[in-house]
Amino acid sequence: MRKPKPADAQLLLQLYEIRRDPELRRARQWFLTDFKPGAWAEIKARYLSHSDEDRWFRMTISYWQMVGTLLHQGVLHPDLFFEHTGEDIVTWEKCRGWIGDARADGRPTFLIRFEQMADAHVAFRAKAAADLARAASRPRRASARRKR
Repeated sequence: MRKPKPADAQLLLQLYEIRRDPELRRARQWFLTDFKPGAWAEIKARYLSHSDEDRWFRMTISYWQMVGTLLHQGVLHPDLFFEHTGEDIVTWEKCRGWIGDARADGRPTFLIRFEQMADAHVAFRAKAAADLARAASRPRRASARRKR
C-alpha cells in the first residue's frame, strides 16, 4: 500500500471538521446513545418520519456511508483513517441487526460501503494487534539495547 501523503491528511482533517458540525455531533450522539434499533420495519415506522430522529438517523448513516465510499474508491487512505477513529465500528454495530431486512426491503446495496469499511477496520485492528504482539515477543537485539 502506498504511504499517506499530505493530501490524505488534509482529507482526513476535512472529514473531522465535518464531524465537528454541531448538528452532526448531536446526530451521532443520539445514534450512539438513544437510538435503540429493533427490526427494520420498526425503524422505518418510528425513525423515518420527518422528525429530528429521522434527520439524525440519516445524517449519521449517510456520513459513514460517504466515508466508506471514499475508502472504497481509494480517495481516503485506509491506514491513516483506521488509525484515527473507531466510531465507525461502534456505529456499524448498531446497524448490523437490521441491515439485512433493510436490504431485502428493496435496498440491496443500502450502506454497503459503510459495512465494508467497518469490516476492513476490524481486520486492520486485528492485524495491528497481532503485529504489536509479535514485535513485543521478539527478543531485543544487543544493538537496540546499546542505542539507549
